[in-house]
Amino acid sequence: MNLLTALRIASTGLTAQRVRLNIASMNLANAQVTRTAEGGPYRAKEVVLEAHPLEEDPALAEVRVKAIVDDPSPFKEVYDPSHPDADERGMVKYPNVDVLTEMVELLSAGRAYEANLTVITLTRDLAVKTLDLLR
Repeated sequence: MNLLTALRIASTGLTAQRVRLNIASMNLANAQVTRTAEGGPYRAKEVVLEAHPLEEDPALAEVRVKAIVDDPSPFKEVYDPSHPDADERGMVKYPNVDVLTEMVELLSAGRAYEANLTVITLTRDLAVKTLDLLR
């Protein structure tokens, strides 16, 4: 594997982790939204990642965001007849966002982002040292 391939793979990792961070933060921001433009409460989103083999070396793979999908878990229902979005039974549907799960997702994506950034930094350092040896 050459240094440019390492940079390419790590950069796709940075992009994928940035998407995970964005989706987790969007889920947290909408954790209490009971009314959306589509109607009903906000539905949590999930990021689906896939490994994509490199053409020049199929043993190596970069990561890609395959899709951003809706979380199929049910909405949370809370009895609050005074809420403007309460149904005839007095139940309000809240988003299916699990705050603890989203916080773990943020931490995990942040750590993976840092790891990919470390790969880029080390690859750059190796390239600089190689150039120094060639002088």
